Order: sequence, then C-alpha cells, then structure tokens
Amino acid sequence: MRTDELKRLLSEMSLEEKIGQMIQIPGYFFEDGHLTGPALEMGLENDDLYLAGSLLSVIGAEKIVSLQKTFMEKQPHHIPMLFMADIINGYRTVYPIPLAQGCSFDPNLAERCASVAARESTASGLHVTFSPMADLVRDARWGRVMESTGEDAYLNGEMTAAMVRGYQGSDLAEKGRIASCLKHFAGYGAPDGGRDYNTVELSPRTLLDDYLPAYQRAVEAGTAMVMTSFNTLDRIPSSANKWLLQTILREQMGFEGVIISDWGALFELLNHGIAADLEEAARLSIQAGVDIDMSSPVYPKALKKLVDAGIVPVELIDLAAWRILELKNKLGLFENPCKDASAEAEQKVLLCPEHRQIAQEAAEKSFVLLKNDGDTLPLDLHASVACIGPYWDTNKLKGAWSIFAEDEDCATLKEVFEKLPFPSIQFAEGCAIADPGTFIVAFRETKEIDFPDPEKALAEAVKLARSADQVALALGEHRETTGEGASHGNLTLPECQLRLLKEVAAVNPNVTVVFFTGRPLDIRAVQQYAKAILVAWMPGTEGAKALARVLTGEVAPSGRLSMAFPYCVGQVPIHYNQMRTGRPFHGDYRKERFFSKYLDIPNEPLYPFGYGLTYTSFAYSPVTLDQTALRAGETLHASVRVTNTGKRAGTETVQLYIRDVAGSVTRPLRELKGFRKVALEPGASQEITFEITEDMLRFHDIHMNFTSEPGAFEVYIGPDSTTENKGTFTLQ
Repeated sequence: MRTDELKRLLSEMSLEEKIGQMIQIPGYFFEDGHLTGPALEMGLENDDLYLAGSLLSVIGAEKIVSLQKTFMEKQPHHIPMLFMADIINGYRTVYPIPLAQGCSFDPNLAERCASVAARESTASGLHVTFSPMADLVRDARWGRVMESTGEDAYLNGEMTAAMVRGYQGSDLAEKGRIASCLKHFAGYGAPDGGRDYNTVELSPRTLLDDYLPAYQRAVEAGTAMVMTSFNTLDRIPSSANKWLLQTILREQMGFEGVIISDWGALFELLNHGIAADLEEAARLSIQAGVDIDMSSPVYPKALKKLVDAGIVPVELIDLAAWRILELKNKLGLFENPCKDASAEAEQKVLLCPEHRQIAQEAAEKSFVLLKNDGDTLPLDLHASVACIGPYWDTNKLKGAWSIFAEDEDCATLKEVFEKLPFPSIQFAEGCAIADPGTFIVAFRETKEIDFPDPEKALAEAVKLARSADQVALALGEHRETTGEGASHGNLTLPECQLRLLKEVAAVNPNVTVVFFTGRPLDIRAVQQYAKAILVAWMPGTEGAKALARVLTGEVAPSGRLSMAFPYCVGQVPIHYNQMRTGRPFHGDYRKERFFSKYLDIPNEPLYPFGYGLTYTSFAYSPVTLDQTALRAGETLHASVRVTNTGKRAGTETVQLYIRDVAGSVTRPLRELKGFRKVALEPGASQEITFEITEDMLRFHDIHMNFTSEPGAFEVYIGPDSTTENKGTFTLQ
C-alpha cells in the first residue's frame, strides 16, 4: 500500500479502531470467534475482538488463515491482524538456547539459525517473533540468562544484530521473513538479587556504556519492534519511562518502529505503585510511547476515556496506530494478509533436512569443553563405555522457551549412541533428574518428577561403571528450572546427581561429565571428580547427534563461554570486565585482609568468559603493533601468530581485549573489542590481525560526554579474557 493510501486509511478510522490496533489479545482469550472470561475481564466485548490489532501465540497455517479471513471480514476497514509469538531459538526445528549460541562466537551462524526460525514460523502464519533478547546478563541466579547471548556488551551486540538480520532480511514482505521484536528495553538482565521481575539499579553511566550498546546494535540492524521490560530504572517502570523510550530509544538510538509492552506490564504499573488506577496507567504508558498493550485491561478500558476527556491528545493515538499500520504494510499484509501461511509449506519446511543440519552444526559449535585431563575425550570407540545419568534416555533436550516444538522430534542420546561401534555399551539412569520431593513449576503446569528407586538405580550404575573402560555421565538441570520466572538461589546440581558422580568416580576414575543446563552453575564437585567436562547447554532438536560427533572426536569442540561459571553463588553477579578498585588483590585469598576480596573464596570465577578447550592445543606469539600511537581517523593494527601445536585439527577463537589505563572515571579491567575464529591443521600457523580505531575507545566520561580520552592503552590478544599476552599504545 502506498504511503498516501495508508494515511488516508488512518484518517478514515474511528477512535475505537485506532485504539483497537493498540491492543493485543492472547489466543486463548477467545474460542470460535467469541471472547472467553479472561478477555471479558479486560473490558473487551465480542465486537472488540474484530478491532484488535494483533493476536498472541496462535500458530498453524490453517488456523491463522481462517482467523485472518474472519477478522478482516468483520473489521470495519478490513485491516489485517498481526500474529505474534515467542520464537526464541527455533520454531519446530530447535537450535541451542541463545546463551549457548553466544558460546559459538559465530554471528553468521546465529543469523542462519534465525533465518531457519523465520522460514518455519512464517510458513505457520506468524508475522512477528519476540526475539532477540539483548539483555546483558551477569547473574546466573536469573533464569532468563538462557535467552541472552551472555555477559559481554560487544558479543551481545554482534549476536543480536545478526539475529535481526536473520529474521528480517532486507525486506519484511519477502517470503520467509519475520519481523523481530528486540527485548527487553532496558536493563532487564540486572534484577536485584537475580530475582525475575525485580527492581534494577544501574547508574546512568553503567546503563549507557554496558547495557545499552547491544540494544543499539539491534536497532541499527533494523529491528521492527521493541518490547519494554518489566523492571524499573531509576525507580520508574520501563513502560512508563518517557526518558527511556522517547529520549534514549527514539531520539538517541533512532528507533522508528513499534513499541510493545511485555505481558500485562501496563497493568503492573498499579503494582509498582506508580499508577493509582487504570486511567493513570494508560496515561503514563501512552505518554511514554508504548504503542501496543500486551494482554492487559489498561488500554482497552481506559484509553478512550482519557481521549474523550481531553487528558490524552488524539495525536498520540494517531501516532501509535500509524506505526502499527506501517509495520503491517512493510510485511505486505494489505496485499497478502496471510503472508506465507500455507499448510503445504508447513509440511515441506518444518524439520526439513536442511534445517536439521543447521541445528546440528549450531549445537556442535556451542558445546564448551571445560576440562580434559589426560585426553579423556574423545571417547575411545575401541573401549567399553558405561553411559550413566538421567539425560541419557530423555528427549527433553530443547530449552524451556521452545514452546511450539515437540520433544518427539529430538532423538535421545541413547538412541544415537546405541548405533556407535563401541565393543560394549551399557546404559543406566543412575538417579532422577531432580532430588526427591522436587516439584517443577513449568510454563504450563506444575508437576512432580517421576523418581526411580534411588538405591537400586545407584547400585546398577555403579556396577556398570566398575566393569567399563570409560564412563560418560549425562547430568544436568531439568530444563524447566531455567527460563522466565525460574530464578534460583542455589546454583549446584541436585544432590542425587552429585552422589551418583562421587560413587561412580570411586569405582572408575575415567569419568566424562556432559551436563545440560540453561545457566552457568557451581560445578566445583564436577571438576573434582570428573576427568573431562563438556557443557552441552540445552542443545535442541539435533543435540544428541551433535554430542555423539563431538564426544567421539568426529568433530572437535570449539565453543567458548559467553558467561563465566562462578566459583560459587556467593560471587554472582560476576563478569570479567569489572571496574578497577582502590585495593585490588592478587594472590592467596586466605592470607590477606584489607583488600577487595572474599576471605573464604577467590575473586575469580571457576571458568572465565571466553574460556574453552578443544582436542588440540594452540600457541600465541607476542602481540605486535604496527605503531605505538593512534590518532582520530587513523587505524592501528594489532597482530599475533597462532599455531596449532597439537596432533589434531582444531578451531581457535582469538579474542581481542583493550584496557584503558587511566580515565576521567574508573574504567573496566579490560573489554572485548573483537574476535576471530581460525581453523588450523596440526603444525599450521596463521597471522591474525585486528584493526583498532579511536571510536573503539569511547565511553561516557566524567561529564557524561561519549568520547575517547588521550593516554595509554593495553591490547590483549589471546584465547580468553584472562590472557596476559599484550602490547601497548597511546591515544594522542
């Protein structure tokens, strides 16, 4: 539709129609075209259903085509509806959770995965996905760390921008493209105490320098929508924060698309105590710039009253409705209301071989090898193996947010490993996935775990371990213990799994632990008893096949931690790029007192950001710089030579960090500014060169100006965030 036609449509719409565009209804609110109780509680009547601008979490081509046809027939101006849903890490073909994707350090791969999700979900009729999540995460107690790509602003920015490109391409109307909705704006990843939906306290400088850059990258990549966060910033809920949504997001970042609240967030303004009633909540939200109210009674019940009373100018309604109509137009819905929805296409594209292959590749590149004493891995195909643990015979390998995928689409580890040519392979559950009495509070229901006889299961596992040459233990969290609303104060594996590990290791020390998780855990016990540790995360549809290839050495692991594993929960939030203190400490934490440290645990995490091993080894030359001084407009080149010093081919993730030695405000110990993946055969070398420019050194100075400051800088290039391989230069 041409712009002039779209403007004419807006001018012909009634106030009720415009407000209707600003209301999103969950799919379960109606049945057969009639509103159910929850929708009626929102203040909606049956006729209002056909004014709503968007519908949430309805899927399936036939269903959406039928609904769209019915809606448009009854909508006064035959305006198509937007169908939106949470497609976080795949639709039916599920790839690893975003935190695991971050471990790939491969934005191109993330883009390809997002393209897969777009093709599948649009074939099923969807127009918008609530992804990517650019929230910076540093506290593993928060369940939603699984939806982020990690603790670093630069890496998050690279990955989320790639996901936007993968979803949207260059033309939203193109077949197989879906509008992305960036979330959650802003600072949602830093809740007080790691508790979901909780207050966030960030200084303006921390917000601007650390938390906002990844959102900025996604906006620059063209994300069509942005979702507000549940939390407060400066004690103002995001959905009512005009400074955040107007000054920062629209004016400074240049975002021109649609802003939508998170589920029920406008109504929660009453719980926050910032609004006394629905009318005040509606006024604050529309003035802040929220275009769509997701699943709350605020806009349906209060917005028209405010306009009729002259409290809210109709121009704000027009602007919000215009943005929504523009998005529908960019998607091509006025010409093709159902876009790509096709039952035939669903049959062809969902879980197709090409998509499964990409999911397998993504899983293989997301696994992180943390420990491998004595070359325990890869497993020896000529030796007997005991496969023990609750994750061997389960197909629940997708993340908690993979709500539209089926477990049956995933093979189990047992099904895959039974086909491998081990001379002897035996399986035992060993223990349950959780401790007795545990209830899992899942997305859709609360249920009790099925528990085997613990002593019998343990005895069988120990018997198998004693007779095998090698043991592969598959342990981990239940997948529903991560995700939204799944905050935890304890970050260890269940006691039954730790007991299993200890008992097995006592009879066979040749133990590999593969563990499945949606967050970093305190794995000191695993480190103590296992010779090899591989983090599999929640790997998705092809996770079992990918693990078989990596564990047997057909493919070497190449993942690097996108979020540090803490020594214990007492350290969190923890991240590599902490600020310098007046009393820094290095040494034995047990021997000194008056420093910035703990008396009972080290400051350092168990495994740092960027860390990961493979089946070979690499050596780095000293850092060389092509000049020792840098000026604005110039480029400095920092180089190292990387050599594969082992006996197998492997991939190394070469990481560039920069430290500002002195600034007008305290600066981080170091910051990731680039990375490069290099695949090398044994004995091969390659020179890796990074470009450094003045704009990479900018931050918000003491006067809150975004600038760089002259002085000394240190350049670190190495395999992870702890490298001491450095060079120095000055900015003049």
